[in-house]
Amino acid sequence: MKAATHRKRHALHSFFEHLHSFFVKCVKPFVKKNIVMVIAMCCAAVTCLAVPPDREYLGYFDLKTLTCLFCVLAVVCALKNIRFFYILARRIVELFKTAKISVLALVYITFIGSMLIANDMALLTFLPLGFFVLNETGMKKYMAFTFIMQNIAANLGGMLTPFGNPQNLYLYSRFNIPTLEFMGIMLFPFLLSVVLITLCVLIFVRGEPLELKEERVSLPPVRTVIYLLLFTLAIVIVFRGIPYWIGLIIIPIILLIMDREALKSVDYPLLLTFVFFFIFAGNMARIEGVKNIFGYLMEQSTLVFSTLSCQLISNVPSAILLSQFTGNYHDLLLGVNIGGVGSLIASLASLITLREYSKNDPKGTKAYIVKFSLFNFAFLFILLGSLLLLKLI
Repeated sequence: MKAATHRKRHALHSFFEHLHSFFVKCVKPFVKKNIVMVIAMCCAAVTCLAVPPDREYLGYFDLKTLTCLFCVLAVVCALKNIRFFYILARRIVELFKTAKISVLALVYITFIGSMLIANDMALLTFLPLGFFVLNETGMKKYMAFTFIMQNIAANLGGMLTPFGNPQNLYLYSRFNIPTLEFMGIMLFPFLLSVVLITLCVLIFVRGEPLELKEERVSLPPVRTVIYLLLFTLAIVIVFRGIPYWIGLIIIPIILLIMDREALKSVDYPLLLTFVFFFIFAGNMARIEGVKNIFGYLMEQSTLVFSTLSCQLISNVPSAILLSQFTGNYHDLLLGVNIGGVGSLIASLASLITLREYSKNDPKGTKAYIVKFSLFNFAFLFILLGSLLLLKLI
């Protein structure tokens, strides 16, 4: 009897040890890496208690947004796998011979990249290049500043195009905003951001000479042409040139043949984050008390409230949630874009930058966060203040 009891205890102890090991090795790293998705899932689950699942749930999901996001991410992963963006960025940087102009080039590359491949992908692509350039030329003293400016550039550069930020893609689709009107709304804060970023680099980086080590790199011509054609197709879908389901058929089939790793590398947690926030936002809009409070706040100032909301729950969930309570897409669009700067959680992209910086300089993380906060909140106050002043004129 005692032997049987001992075996049961041993088996139970062994089970909990394996469970703990699985949690430490698999669950904990996954949660840490995809914390926003996990939070979104928890938020959706909590609201499901207040609003039990029913047929109306089917109307929560914006399939076009999810499809466009998937297509763009998949093609960008394919281009990244052939080092397209790395080679392009490196050759641009090689044209410049000083720290000031090279840092400016790195920031501009990230700025432009966010307009074409979305802010998070721009950072994942160009932050390593920034580290490489500064590390190889003995200019690591500018790494924190460069990363912060690249982060701001990624969040603000993507505001001009519907596919530059995930929240843009969602609002562009939800409100069926005409493309020229969309770009017209975002033009002033975009240009102001360019001026502010340029001034920061010119002021805080010296014109010290630097050189990059030579490296032979080349692109596979056939794959490059095909992937660029697929990228063009994805952009045409975003701009409503052809039905989105066509891209959902063509792009995965071609990538299955040419680059399956690209399909594996797609940021599926980001797609699931959207799914969970669709559920969360849809349920919140059906809770009468919440509906009345948010409706009142959005009536007072959609611009201010949406900007502040980003500081607490990030810009993507803010866009999805607040779009349920207002038709004023003009101010909402401005708010969730300039709101991407500020706190560390104002944009998912900022967490990517923090992770990359900590990986390269663990001891300097605290100092980085302080500098990050100073620059980001300065940008936020200037941008928000300028827009509010413009509304008064």
